[in-house]
Amino acid sequence: MVILSVDFGRARTGIAICDPGEMLASPVTVISEKYVPHLVQKVAALAAEKKAEMIVVGLPVNMDGSEGESAQNARRFAESLREACGIPVDMLDERCTTMEAHVFLNATNTRGKKRKAVVDAVSAVIILENYLAKRKTSGV
Repeated sequence: MVILSVDFGRARTGIAICDPGEMLASPVTVISEKYVPHLVQKVAALAAEKKAEMIVVGLPVNMDGSEGESAQNARRFAESLREACGIPVDMLDERCTTMEAHVFLNATNTRGKKRKAVVDAVSAVIILENYLAKRKTSGV
């Protein structure tokens, strides 16, 4: 199944996708859009273009497991995306994914403007890899 993942952000939103066999997650792009209705349209268009059968949106849960304003915004975004795309939209706890992305970018010596441009897409890849691992272990 082709799954699109979204690292939803206020200024930049990272997008990644997996192959139909759910083996490889790859970065697609980073969308710079602050107005959520336009962002929903752009992500929906990408999902259609890439023939995504499902979307997973990162849920920014606090370290103590509680949900704050960012998590509520992500939930609203996911619901709008579900309505716009007409395909299943799931959510996945994304705690520490941005930190993992920065560790990866440090290891690859990615710095400056290039780092800022790709960190959200790398985070989306990590969200998708975690989601694919969860699907494999749960047998879904």
